[in-house]
Amino acid sequence: MARSAVMSTRVLLTCAAIGVVTGLLGGIAGWITPGVLLVAPIAYGFVLGVHVLPGIVAQEVLRLPWVALLTHVLAALVASATSPQWTLRYLGTAILFGGIQELIAALTRYRAWQAWRFFVSAVVIGVVIAVAVAFAAHIATYEPWAQIAYLVLSVLAPVVWTAIGLWVGTGLRRAGVVRTGRR
Repeated sequence: MARSAVMSTRVLLTCAAIGVVTGLLGGIAGWITPGVLLVAPIAYGFVLGVHVLPGIVAQEVLRLPWVALLTHVLAALVASATSPQWTLRYLGTAILFGGIQELIAALTRYRAWQAWRFFVSAVVIGVVIAVAVAFAAHIATYEPWAQIAYLVLSVLAPVVWTAIGLWVGTGLRRAGVVRTGRR
């Protein structure tokens, strides 16, 4: 059965709902970021990792092309409304993270929806976060243990958030957000 090239209203509304909830979480992350950077900067990667949620939840629930990127952009717009000082970063992160999630799904031709596939994208995003954060935070000025902790948390954070996103997405599928016979 051929899939329609246009997303249905149901898919768009599901992406919007996921985008609103995860966008609010992103906005909260934006507001706590300065405090985290001041009090416990090595935990910043964990805060940034929350931004993987829109695409993970959308892909787990809908299992369709482009839902990760669309949901990320919607989440970025919601986060920007609640935390406007980070608007450009939210949009950039949405395109980067959503793009990585879509690319990994496209490499499997949108046919592999097992957890391993989501965790591959999480590790790729974690490495991107670790490299970006390392430069932005000037971690070379930290003690060696703090540098290692910073990088490890930056890579592991998207993995943890992905596990949470898969749990939420699985719950939404079981609740009937999509027809259960559809793959």
